[in-house]
Amino acid sequence: MTFNPHHQLKNILLSVAGALILAFGVALFIIPFDLVVGGVSGIAIILSHLLPVPFLTTDLLITVITWGLFFLGLIFLGRDFALKTLISTIVYPLGISVFSRLTDPDVMNGMFSLSKSAYSEIAILLAVIFGGVLIGTGCALTFLGGGSTGGVDVLAFIICKKMHKIRSSTVIFIIDVSAILLGFIVFNDLVISLLGITSAFITAMVIDKLFLGESNAFIAQIISDHYREINQLIAAKLRRTTSIIDIEGGYSGKAKKMLMISFTMNQYHDLFNIINQIDSTAFVTIHRAHEINGKGWTR
Repeated sequence: MTFNPHHQLKNILLSVAGALILAFGVALFIIPFDLVVGGVSGIAIILSHLLPVPFLTTDLLITVITWGLFFLGLIFLGRDFALKTLISTIVYPLGISVFSRLTDPDVMNGMFSLSKSAYSEIAILLAVIFGGVLIGTGCALTFLGGGSTGGVDVLAFIICKKMHKIRSSTVIFIIDVSAILLGFIVFNDLVISLLGITSAFITAMVIDKLFLGESNAFIAQIISDHYREINQLIAAKLRRTTSIIDIEGGYSGKAKKMLMISFTMNQYHDLFNIINQIDSTAFVTIHRAHEINGKGWTR
């Protein structure tokens, strides 16, 4: 594979920006209000209350946990995985430590000290929203840069490496839910717990929108004995090319042809009109496409 320095630099900048935005969101909006949204920050917030030692601040605990998980990943998952998390492992804890100082009421006239604001009831709602948005944005940028935020993902991947039948997303979900439930027990405050869950949902939605995107592209698989006529009309009216694939009926054992076509949302209705015009009994499956590269599509 050819090394592309511009591409590598872009990925590094995306990962650094993502880690900084993630740290900014956690430090300014999540930690000051003890919002347990899962992940390393949630675990650190809980530990800071269970271990009331003055020097064990939440930002220090985040640093210790992040680096501890990094070395676990290096040992159990290998160097390649560790390298993907290296930028976040360095930048994220450092960003947390720096941005946490902004929440001091004596810094910049208390501009970022939301928890001490005269509008504290509104401030916590704003923290839930903006914290979720910033964390989601930071994670999405890191993923787009080809990196990983590390954290509890490391534990999930280690568990999945030992227990192959379990999906990493399931393990991550279990860890995050356990952290949120533990936070509810520790703080004994249902409102705070629900606000933390709300912020976590916002984070998930932002990651979905930014990383997966708002693709309006679809892929249709059409099985019909009249595939040639359908193919001709698609080319003539939709100006789209198709792929003709040889298939075999699983039940009948008969050889058939399947058309596969990529099309846009605006062409959805026209495509079905073409199919129904030629063969109303055709078997059609539609999938949403995350991304399509090539001629006629944006790379």
